[in-house]
Amino acid sequence: MRKIQSQGIHHITLMGADRQTSIDFWEGVMGMPFIFDQPNLDDPDEGHLYFDPGDGRLITVFTNETRKPVHTRTPTDAGCVHHLAINVSLASFRQIEARLNDRGIRHSGHKDRGFMDSIYFKDPLGFLIECACYKFEPPAGCTNADVMIEAHKARVKAGDYNIQEIHLADAIETLVERTQGTLSQDRSPKNPY
Repeated sequence: MRKIQSQGIHHITLMGADRQTSIDFWEGVMGMPFIFDQPNLDDPDEGHLYFDPGDGRLITVFTNETRKPVHTRTPTDAGCVHHLAINVSLASFRQIEARLNDRGIRHSGHKDRGFMDSIYFKDPLGFLIECACYKFEPPAGCTNADVMIEAHKARVKAGDYNIQEIHLADAIETLVERTQGTLSQDRSPKNPY
């Protein structure tokens, strides 16, 4: 028996309402360029819109002009998607509350998650969206996941409830020591003062 080895998200497809609501939200609020448009190849009554979330991968939306936006919370039963988290820069994150307020969009306000900052709000169909901003940059050649697994190990070792910034800093130091060479014989902390 063998695994199917994933190599990242290819795309995420959401059920939208009408075409213009989808374009207005994903491009007009979230800033994702609208890059491709074709029929839903499995349902000729639907459109299939493609948006670039910023990393070259895709978020796609099935649209139907007979579906209208209903702004109630989408189902959160077992097996349903709870929310979609979109990565944003720190500069963008600091502007989100004001930009949502300008549109009259209700939101959670800033949430400190220890390893990232978040804000939550609903799309026009009631689907929960999270804008998230990591509190760290991974070392060269490492990924966010590399930092997270090392931070988890540091958190567990310390007996802490959740990942905090100290765990991230220690994780980054561990990864730098593991992945970047030095001519020094001793890499331990020093006090040259």
